[in-house]
Amino acid sequence: MRLFTALWPSTEAIRHLDEAVRAAQGQSADWKRSIARARGFRIVSTRRWHLTLCFHGDEADPDLLSRRLTEGLARLPTAHPRFAPPRLRLAGAGMFRSVMWIGVEPATEDDMTHLHALVEAAGGDPSTFRAHLTVARWAKGRPNRESLTELFGSYRGPYWSANEVELVHTDRESGTYRTVHRVDVVHGGPYHQA
Repeated sequence: MRLFTALWPSTEAIRHLDEAVRAAQGQSADWKRSIARARGFRIVSTRRWHLTLCFHGDEADPDLLSRRLTEGLARLPTAHPRFAPPRLRLAGAGMFRSVMWIGVEPATEDDMTHLHALVEAAGGDPSTFRAHLTVARWAKGRPNRESLTELFGSYRGPYWSANEVELVHTDRESGTYRTVHRVDVVHGGPYHQA
């Protein structure tokens, strides 16, 4: 079962970024110049916009990961006495391989520390973690990095609090996501299990 652990931005944050993407597409000459060398360029559906904390792979055990996630989040107040859900915003942009991403900016240094604590509780490595949201993909070629940076590099969305962490299953055939387990960051306990 292909599983990953993720944070989902607030509805307001998603709406704000979606409006920015649509506005960039509305600047048709700049947009076309930016993506001209990328074949199969497509914007990822807003329903799929998330921040992956840890990718668990195809052979992961959902029950074991659900328990570990719940236990890991329950330990956070002890390991980090001032722990609170991190305040984050989507900001800036970049590319790697066949992906364009929007970055993630914590409100304070404490928020960065708390985000890294969530990564660790999810089973990830905070030292290699690069918070981002995949906004577009392409099949071959490469978009014009400078043009895209110009369109999205100064993007700054509204802050939101990461109040829950989800263990998510990806259906490889349909590409759809299904939440397997959700944990409340504040209280460290599951409040929904599908």
